[in-house]
Amino acid sequence: MTVAWVDASAGASGDMLLGALVGAGVELAVLQAAVDALGTEPVRLTARPVTRAGLAATQVEVAAPASDVRRTWPDVRALISAAGLAGPVRDRALDVFARLARAESAAHGIPADEVHFHEVGALDSLADVVGVCAALHDLAVSEVHCTPVALGQGTVRTEHGLLPVPGPAVLAVLAEAGAPVGAGDVDGEACTPTGAALLAATVTGWGGLPDLRVTATGTGAGSRDTAGRPNVLRVVLGEPAASNAHTDDAVVLEANVDDLDPRVWPGVLAALLAAGASDAWLTPILMKKGRPAHTLSALASPHAVDAVRRVMFTESSTIGVREHRVGKRALDRETRTVRVDGAEVRVKVAKLDGQVVNVSPEYDDVAAAAVALGRPVKAVLAAAAAAAQADLD
Repeated sequence: MTVAWVDASAGASGDMLLGALVGAGVELAVLQAAVDALGTEPVRLTARPVTRAGLAATQVEVAAPASDVRRTWPDVRALISAAGLAGPVRDRALDVFARLARAESAAHGIPADEVHFHEVGALDSLADVVGVCAALHDLAVSEVHCTPVALGQGTVRTEHGLLPVPGPAVLAVLAEAGAPVGAGDVDGEACTPTGAALLAATVTGWGGLPDLRVTATGTGAGSRDTAGRPNVLRVVLGEPAASNAHTDDAVVLEANVDDLDPRVWPGVLAALLAAGASDAWLTPILMKKGRPAHTLSALASPHAVDAVRRVMFTESSTIGVREHRVGKRALDRETRTVRVDGAEVRVKVAKLDGQVVNVSPEYDDVAAAAVALGRPVKAVLAAAAAAAQADLD
């Protein structure tokens, strides 16, 4: 079992991740074979040693021809699905682009299937995504941890014009994953949409370096060499020093509320999850003088507490929030994609000591597939679970 820890304190991009993984021991030929499998215009990868602020690093460059092909999410999905890639590589790459499609859809107010990947779906980004997924598969990485992600600050020029940093797509992708973020000591764009989506689709735990027996390290270079701070992303590989079910610190935030219109509660819970809570729930209670009420609870990482607390105050009617730290023990997990009568459904697979113990289809995907297929939700749910189990067997 191989565990990877990513240091994204200076940001993240597809090429930085590629450089770090090559530096950690992945053969460039492995990445090139995965890119060639896409069958697009010729794309060539090269790797060379560089320095960033005096620190040795590996830079992977993607040489792609100029192309006027504008691919939508269905185009990218078909391209990756038809490629001769290993199943886990294909599924993870599809997950990455699905996250990007949802984020771009929200940012521009259009359906996900109409998103044109002009910013993140060009040939070089396709190579970044497939290459990183192939590298993780080649290294047999089963668990990925990552620091809070530096996003940068200021503005960046895109095809849409000058946009603020962090951009809406980057924020949407990382918010969906519950990732802790910050500006970092970086001017300009430190985290690209592709880098954000790769982390969101692969990271199983956020925080510092876990207990490991280190087996390899790699340092990937960004394109700029900024003074005073290395523009790099680091990857540390190792074997877990203990059980692969990891324990993280978490905070439970609670408030008793007896005066809120019950129709508001679904929106409150959704807002808490969007703010970074890993879970949010209501518990019916009876307060003094027989008043019926609810305890609003949210579970959040220490990095997300401020944002979650703010939502409790602004979206509910409470004027006070209780907080206490708890230990949270979580199983290793990964996301796979299965098909039910042609409709895609993401499935979360949880493992203990390398053995699958839980398989859970994503309900939103199941509900969407049920509408598209004209089938009951319960039938699609059962079919997705069966397809995932068959894939694992």
